[in-house]
Amino acid sequence: MTDTAHDWTKLPYFLAVARSGSLRAAADTLEATHATVDRNLRALEEEYGVRLFDRSRRGLKLTQAGEALVPLAEEAETAVIAARRRVQGLDHEAQGTVRLSLPTGFASMEVPRMLASFEQKYPDIELVVTVTNRIESINRAEADVSLRIAHQVDDDVVGRKVLQIAGGIFASKDYLERHFASAGPKGEGLQWIGWGDRAALPDWVRASPFPRAKVRYKLRSPTLIIEMVAAGMGMSYLPHVTVRNFDNVIEVPGTTSYLDRSIWLLLHSDLRQTARVRLLVDHLAEELRAMRPAFLGSLA
Repeated sequence: MTDTAHDWTKLPYFLAVARSGSLRAAADTLEATHATVDRNLRALEEEYGVRLFDRSRRGLKLTQAGEALVPLAEEAETAVIAARRRVQGLDHEAQGTVRLSLPTGFASMEVPRMLASFEQKYPDIELVVTVTNRIESINRAEADVSLRIAHQVDDDVVGRKVLQIAGGIFASKDYLERHFASAGPKGEGLQWIGWGDRAALPDWVRASPFPRAKVRYKLRSPTLIIEMVAAGMGMSYLPHVTVRNFDNVIEVPGTTSYLDRSIWLLLHSDLRQTARVRLLVDHLAEELRAMRPAFLGSLA
């Protein structure tokens, strides 16, 4: 094996560290061990005869040589991925592997049923499903198909806008019976179960009908938020589709539903003619559109 061939195998480790800034994060991205990433990185530095990173307790920082290598390594990565995509795009058989990325909020809804019906139709297509709130890159071949919830998609990919979803402010009947009648006109005495990172007064609270309600919880798990609302622990902004199976959860009186983001199915342009990818996208789009009343709720 030539030195050039060695470079090809080590460059992905270099790029992962350059993008993440740490061996541990790079190892997680590559599904490798910390030691494997470090070994390949040091071997690449030895082969090139230069130091690519400055190492400290805070992580790894690119040296001048490392910064010069990044765009060249990315060109090589792009060429390899493009070659693979082009070859895969010639595949017209309904068999093989498709990597599907889903946001965590969808994993506990109807997606398992949709995937089960897809398997029944196409038993020779194997799905590798990743459930994550991190936006996986289609262009870097982290996923073949990505289901994304967004207002707009700016990536250089083929995007199919499936449908728009609606949301509202929801709470359990029990919570409203205990707290709503005695609450102040701006939400005094009420409690939010919030999304995302903690902030003193998030913009979404300030713009809500209840700007003076207390933000007691700040969570990242949509499933946990829904369960906490159903348990009578407070109110929250939720998509209609997520509460349809909770008979005790209703829209907070005096509030109105709103049209929110859209569901997108994304894939790389080179995979448009790949049968297994096209079949999965068509199947998911059909199944999701059949659920349009559930996604729109009271706005249907």
